[in-house]
Amino acid sequence: MIAPCGRQADAAALAGRFVATGDGARWTFAGALTFANAAAALRDAAELAPPSSGVVDCAAVGHVDSAAVTVLLAVKRRAAEAGVELSFVNAPPALRSLADVYDVDELLGMR
Repeated sequence: MIAPCGRQADAAALAGRFVATGDGARWTFAGALTFANAAAALRDAAELAPPSSGVVDCAAVGHVDSAAVTVLLAVKRRAAEAGVELSFVNAPPALRSLADVYDVDELLGMR
């Protein structure tokens, strides 16, 4: 999406969010996960019960920066406090690379 004067559209308009499946067994995240929307993503996640299967599908994650890793770690910690072990599946290459750089790919249960 292009804003007037050729500037990139507001990042919030492209921001992603966590969504639970109908039965709450699984979460998905679709869209960008960056500094611009990290706080909102965390608020959205806090409103959901942790997925009963412990699976968060990241196949539709778009643009990421280092804030994405922070958000996933925070979500994983909150789920652990509720007794649910989370794993993040189908992470795109950019997200996997960031997790690898910070040496948290195994901690995040990326597969």
